[in-house]
Amino acid sequence: MHPKNPFINDYPFDKLLTDSPSLKQFVFKNEYGNHTIKFSDKEAVKALNKSLLKTYFNIEWDIPEGSLCPPIPGRLDYLLHVADLTSKTDIHLLDIGTGANLIYPILGKCHFNWKCTASEVNIDSLENAKHLIESNPPLNDIDLRSQKFKTKIFETLIQPNDYFDLIVCNPPFYKNKSNAKNENLRKFNNLNLKSSDSLNFGGKSNELWYKGGEEAFVKKMAEESAFFKEQVHWFTSLVSKKENLKNIKRAINKTNPTEVRIIEMEQGNKKSRCIAWTFK
Repeated sequence: MHPKNPFINDYPFDKLLTDSPSLKQFVFKNEYGNHTIKFSDKEAVKALNKSLLKTYFNIEWDIPEGSLCPPIPGRLDYLLHVADLTSKTDIHLLDIGTGANLIYPILGKCHFNWKCTASEVNIDSLENAKHLIESNPPLNDIDLRSQKFKTKIFETLIQPNDYFDLIVCNPPFYKNKSNAKNENLRKFNNLNLKSSDSLNFGGKSNELWYKGGEEAFVKKMAEESAFFKEQVHWFTSLVSKKENLKNIKRAINKTNPTEVRIIEMEQGNKKSRCIAWTFK
């Protein structure tokens, strides 16, 4: 985990439970006597997220049933790593596919005081993101934009007078609904969960799958990035599968960037990575 991540140590459950009593039903002591939650339970993860955002940033947060519920420490870790790409502090961030959770603009605004713009293709997700902005005064200057064309990413979204220091994206990582279902079943079995347990792999279709999966999505980002190289300093995206990096990097290199970086990240036992490229 990034050394500047405030979640690098154990969660302050005493403080969290004081601020959010509803979290108590999901908290228990593990075999080491430490307070924790069942991270395979999507309702427990959602309750923890609500509590973290309230305690750390005074944000009232919620998402509709079935929406993707992001792990906040990991999402902040991504932002901390890409922030190291530039020496600027007055950063303008663009989040591609912000979802109903709006998590990157929330963290960008509340933790870094960045100027944030968020895009989303799903109307229902867009409405919940709008509600979060309107319900929390610190978020009122977040610019929320609708991407009306599912086949486009930056086109029609980035306007002629726009300039972004960083673009972040958590791309849809499955190829289709069947692929998502099979992968979740595999994770379910690997975690040795009982049939009564619920998984925390929520998410709407546009959040979870894209024809060709994350590889195709980031390749599309690379293709379109060449048309906006004067308006963006760093393009970045999470890449969940390490085996996709080779083909993604090849696609990026075809656009003749000046630099491509792969940033490795770790949160506990989980390893992840993002790819970043620039034409500057």
